[in-house]
Amino acid sequence: MPQLIERGHVYIGQPPLFKVKRGKQEQYVKDELGLNTLLLQSALDDAQLHVNAAAPPISGEALEELARRYNAVMAALDRLARRYDRAVLERMLFVAPFSETDHQHAQQLQAWFSTLLADLKSDLAGAARYQLRIEADENSGYQAILERHVHGSILVEHYGFEFFTSAEYRSLHELALRLHGLLDQGAFIQRGERRQAVSTFKEVMEWLLSEARKGISIQRYKGLGEMNPEQLWETTMNAQTRRLLQVQIEDAIRADEIFTTLMGDQVEPRREFIESNALAVSNLDI
Repeated sequence: MPQLIERGHVYIGQPPLFKVKRGKQEQYVKDELGLNTLLLQSALDDAQLHVNAAAPPISGEALEELARRYNAVMAALDRLARRYDRAVLERMLFVAPFSETDHQHAQQLQAWFSTLLADLKSDLAGAARYQLRIEADENSGYQAILERHVHGSILVEHYGFEFFTSAEYRSLHELALRLHGLLDQGAFIQRGERRQAVSTFKEVMEWLLSEARKGISIQRYKGLGEMNPEQLWETTMNAQTRRLLQVQIEDAIRADEIFTTLMGDQVEPRREFIESNALAVSNLDI
């Protein structure tokens, strides 16, 4: 087996995660990103965003670019949400943008988070309680320490230099600058003859994707065992259309250590490995 891997002869089949059917047309989709891309393409067909009753609509490439940027930021928030409250992160998109350098001023940090939490509490209707305090950050400036009380548990999160200088926050901040003040009174999204009043860009995306899902069925595969023989041939066995991932081992010793840790008889090393790497995982399918 080691020789087969070293010579590049071992591959793993990569079957699709979804099958999308509209009428008699069927399409296999690789993963969540591919599904979102497909739905977005359908959703933007003949779509127009009217930021108010008088302004010309945003449509075509301009609306597509804004929607793709929004989806990219949502994916970044998924990564940040392993360490921070997702509701707090999303609210940062829809309040006045906060520069990555503003955390150097305690009063500005206090005022911004107070505004953010006031909106959040009104939205969640008491589902979670938040307590905020501002302290000096050991790296630079100040940090907001947020205590979230949920079902008797207290979760503590630190929003300081590390958070505000992260690539994820930068992308969030750039989008917040574009969305801030974009939608005025009377804004609505229209697709064909259907329209919906909106107050945030999140409502725009939710309505568009809801419209795109009408008339289609989406089947999610949990494994090859859910496929019939024809589907298995089309997606995984046919050499003309299948997708394969070549198995490569850069560090055989390290690979053997990880395999032994995860598949061995000792429970404690496996638990320690999972706990240590839980926040860094990027491809998790449950």
